[in-house]
Amino acid sequence: MSDQDLKKTPLYDAHVAAGARMVPFAGYCMPVQYKDGVLKEHLWTREHAGLFDVSHMGQARIRGENPAKSFEKLVSADYQGLKPGKQRYAVLLNAEGGVIDDLMTARPDADGLFVVVNGACKDNDYAIIAEALKGEATVERLEDRALLALQGPEAAAVLAAHVPEAANMVFMDTAALTAFGVDAIISRSGYTGEDGYEISVPASGATRIWNTLLEDERVKAIGLGARDSLRLEAGLPLYGHDMDETVSPIEAGMNFAIGKSRREAGDYLGVDRIGKELAGELKRVRVNLRVLEGAPAREGAEIADETGAVVGVVTSGGFGPSVGGAIAIGFAPPALAAIGTKLKVIVRGKPQAAEVVASPFVPNRYVRKI
Repeated sequence: MSDQDLKKTPLYDAHVAAGARMVPFAGYCMPVQYKDGVLKEHLWTREHAGLFDVSHMGQARIRGENPAKSFEKLVSADYQGLKPGKQRYAVLLNAEGGVIDDLMTARPDADGLFVVVNGACKDNDYAIIAEALKGEATVERLEDRALLALQGPEAAAVLAAHVPEAANMVFMDTAALTAFGVDAIISRSGYTGEDGYEISVPASGATRIWNTLLEDERVKAIGLGARDSLRLEAGLPLYGHDMDETVSPIEAGMNFAIGKSRREAGDYLGVDRIGKELAGELKRVRVNLRVLEGAPAREGAEIADETGAVVGVVTSGGFGPSVGGAIAIGFAPPALAAIGTKLKVIVRGKPQAAEVVASPFVPNRYVRKI
């Protein structure tokens, strides 16, 4: 895809004006970093509040007589039991139990379901959903909305100055309300492991709201580079890398994505495979690795056991600024997945020591009910 073919988010001009380095991502021209660079942006988000443009993500409304029941035909979570004002993570499954995409679905109001999917997958996702729900529910893509993410330990105080109701929300709460003078959908969630919010607003108001938030000295604009290192430290999988249509949510370590009621009913796609995997029949599982020596292990690097035999592959990897060293996510046999297991990663043909560690690499700081 040429630069001329790339789409632009409503905040494109604001990124360019701020000196961002723009790169192709999910069919859009997106900011990978600003003038401070990835390392400083990452640490700023961990210490203060980072503002991200994630408007490339797909936003939609699913409406019908019982949209939650209809939607459950395709996804892993219990959405019929989802209470108003709540949001839940799920995966969109194929018939074999592989992951077509992962997504967030919320009930911010009485207007059906509000769904957010990955930018690179959204055309395929919504085509699949619309076809499967034909005659039962409709899918309205919200192409005229932007999506901002405000993340970090100071995010709550920053947003509360503009939207007082946000202060009372806890992790995975969602609400449709008037904020910054527009109709907004706000959830207390994100993709960094930090406390924070995702804020859906009309595209026409996005630049004004972006600039308003950046007027606060606690907030800096953050690019996709730091978003990736933050989510990696948080142990959060990236679709297309740590999950795809060959990987099940159980292999990916996302067992919680299969709702309790769905497990009991056995009424989800790929139940034969996933049911066996939930019972322990697994050939590979996700492992989180601390690379103890040498260069970071990037996607595609082989994982070996202590004898040097190749046993798996790295699917995401890099330097963890808050960890202070190289970290990676990959797949290995269950027998080699216990915390403390000594493994090796092959980087440029050289074996480097690595160790299986717990997820997340950096403690999550979500705000939950006490």
